[in-house]
Amino acid sequence: MLKYIKNHMTSIDGVEIYPVLSLSIFFIFFILLFIYVFRGGKKRFEDVSLYPMADEKVETKTSNQTLSE
Repeated sequence: MLKYIKNHMTSIDGVEIYPVLSLSIFFIFFILLFIYVFRGGKKRFEDVSLYPMADEKVETKTSNQTLSE
């Protein structure tokens, strides 16, 4: 089965760029994700970590987020 796919793929001009392109996109995505996580700041992740435990009423202020009961 694989030899049929391999023979078909070798007949396409410029097919060797697709593995390089997909690896580049994969690598860039995870580098950007890594930068986002480590530059995100502790405050943002603390706020997000409270979402599952928040009640229905959530008051948001510009400088501080408080949960009201």
